[in-house]
Amino acid sequence: MRKATILAALLQLCFMAAAQKVPEISWDCHSLMIDGRRVCPVMGEIHYSRIPADEWQQEVRKMKEGGVTIIATYVFWNHIEEEEGVFRWDGQRSLRRFLEVCKQQELPVVLRLGPFCHGEVRNGGIPDWAFTKGCKLRESNLVFLDLVEKLYRQIFTQVQGLQWKDGGPVIAAQFDNEYRGRGEYLMALKKIALQTGFDLPFYTRTGWPELRTPVPFGEMLPLYGDYADGFWDKEVTETCGNYYKAFNFKGFRSSTAIGTDLLGKQDAKINKGDEQYPYFTCELGGGMATAYHRRPYIYTDDTYSMALVKLGSGSNLLGYYMYHGGTNPEGRLHTLNEVQTSPGTANNDLPVMTYDFQAPLGEFGQINPQYYRLRPLHLFMHDYGELLAPMESTFPTPQDLKKGDDSQLRWAIRSKDNRGFIFINNYERLQNLTTKKDVELSACGVKLPKISIPAGTMAVFPINVDGIRYATAQLVAKRDGKIYMMQIAGIPTTIAMQDGKTLKNVKPRGTAKPVYKRSQGESIYLLTQQEAENLFLDKQKTSVSQTVAFEKVKEAGPLRQIVKGKAKVAEAPSETDWQQAAVYKIKLPACSGGAGGTLSITYRGDCARLYADGRLIADNFYYGRPFLYGLWRLSEKVTELELRILPLQPDAPIYLPREADKTTGEQVMKLEILKCK
Repeated sequence: MRKATILAALLQLCFMAAAQKVPEISWDCHSLMIDGRRVCPVMGEIHYSRIPADEWQQEVRKMKEGGVTIIATYVFWNHIEEEEGVFRWDGQRSLRRFLEVCKQQELPVVLRLGPFCHGEVRNGGIPDWAFTKGCKLRESNLVFLDLVEKLYRQIFTQVQGLQWKDGGPVIAAQFDNEYRGRGEYLMALKKIALQTGFDLPFYTRTGWPELRTPVPFGEMLPLYGDYADGFWDKEVTETCGNYYKAFNFKGFRSSTAIGTDLLGKQDAKINKGDEQYPYFTCELGGGMATAYHRRPYIYTDDTYSMALVKLGSGSNLLGYYMYHGGTNPEGRLHTLNEVQTSPGTANNDLPVMTYDFQAPLGEFGQINPQYYRLRPLHLFMHDYGELLAPMESTFPTPQDLKKGDDSQLRWAIRSKDNRGFIFINNYERLQNLTTKKDVELSACGVKLPKISIPAGTMAVFPINVDGIRYATAQLVAKRDGKIYMMQIAGIPTTIAMQDGKTLKNVKPRGTAKPVYKRSQGESIYLLTQQEAENLFLDKQKTSVSQTVAFEKVKEAGPLRQIVKGKAKVAEAPSETDWQQAAVYKIKLPACSGGAGGTLSITYRGDCARLYADGRLIADNFYYGRPFLYGLWRLSEKVTELELRILPLQPDAPIYLPREADKTTGEQVMKLEILKCK
């Protein structure tokens, strides 16, 4: 049995017998600490009410295997009280059952309580009926706070007995989201939570935008974020906005690109004194949703580069939004997706059902490439977090590089007590950065030989760590007397030991044979990137496919007129518009309904919907990737599906990525069922 990491072992203690002492959680300006030992957690967002309850166990386990050590989830108010006074905690809305699953998987949970969450939910999660109460929402007035008190008391019925102090998983709570008003409102929310019974090690808020007045120091930890692109931008051009800043090492913690539809232009500043908190993120883009008017295509390297840059810039908690995609539940009164025509948060039209988010784990639990790409970084944070956490960041290159600046290598140093790590990022989304030749890197008094850094390279090099003076390979993990390193493609591996031994042009030998073995101490193993991505996992599954027959039964009708809504962006098709869609019949193979397998629809067009027995079960805004559906969610009686596609129109006021086929009209190219073996 492998030796557990420090973080995993410490977190596991809280789920042991109730008679044992619950570990103490504390924090300082550097990091979280568990019983006084520093940790660098990985937090992954999953929305329990967007995933069928019978899938929670396997999906949370997959998150854990991906390196996630803390779960984050929103509690959407209108998912549980769509009708005033009627609270629903049944089925996939059962927060308590979800928390019990997390406890079984030994994963702490941060609850994002609202009342406003956003999360691309109708009104940001605030029920429609709350807009009829004649009070200002998200303010410290008695009418609204009374509504919040009723909400928090209901949520607490699900949490009681499952707080950290009770040996449960709930470790923290976030109040509201993306709030820019007075700190008194956030403090009023905290007061209600405390009076209700929430008693947690720490509390959080989003660190953007700047508050009009701050909250008292220590009451809530500000958490930050960054994204590679945003569906919310009203422009329909490539690389609009200032998302490029997410690929620069910098000391500034916040982002001026998040939520510009709601928050407008934001200045690059945060509340005075927030630098005294540890640098944590809660919304580092694991992918991106697609709005009707803007449909970004997120690459694996986008997510990995941002994570590495944040870590190199000083962050000691990487929180991904989203880490797992989902599907909106059905509402009783209306659909629960964000739309321009709703009373609040009406700036974008999102799909009715899908919230896949192009996340490491997709809407149906499909494993996307960034899931594996991120694992070596997560393992490194687990095993070297105690060493990394107190290290300060320094920035040899400018922190204000412009979009696409290719004049120099982007790198940063984290160091303390003559030990450190060099972080390298020669990547920026949709920019052609070039190879940097004869680069001279140094840290902690150690100068590396000149090397060339290929285009697209991202890496972390150790300096004076575990007997290694320096290495041009990346530390991944340290278990059972074995140090695992990852070769960086295009860079010859040199490992210079502190005992004077230098290994040059080292080749990977996998986990079976070390490249260096000391007479006393750990052995060093060098892995390929693929081996590092799958380290400590069971054998990676492969997919097989089965072709599915389909028949076009109706041509598309007249093209609709695409208009811009009240947010001044293109409106998604109405239910009436969908009556003019092209229609295809899909005959499912025997034993597909209610069984395993993912239906993959390769098509082109504007958008598509999938129906079973006349009921909408999935939808998709076309952006160059297949339209997917998990067939196990169907009844076994379903043998046929209906696919509707609206044609892409010429000069439509929408952003389609370069990968999308922009041919006008619509066409289905291929249908297949993907299965793992």
